Amino acid sequence: MRIEVVGRHMTITDAIRQHAEEKTEKLSRFFDRIQSVNWTIEHRTTSSGDTFDVELIVDVEHHGDLISKDTGGDLYGVIDSVQHKGIRQLTDLHDKVKVQKRQAH
Repeated sequence: MRIEVVGRHMTITDAIRQHAEEKTEKLSRFFDRIQSVNWTIEHRTTSSGDTFDVELIVDVEHHGDLISKDTGGDLYGVIDSVQHKGIRQLTDLHDKVKVQKRQAH
């Protein structure tokens, strides 16, 4: 599985990259046909303070990409939130594939 962590308007530190990669490793427990995972982290400065937009794109074999997004002021919290959304999507896809296989037989 290929993992890519990209920063927009910010530098991706080793700690941020490691945190995103650790969260990515947990995704494969929920669906085993993941080909690649792309994290895009964007830093924005607004009048109310710094915000981070995090997008997770999971490329799954024989299926369209799964995309999860979230925004917030705590970068690590937003990464965690996006990971939870991705897990939910992968779980839903896994259940859907399982039901389709059952109905095919």
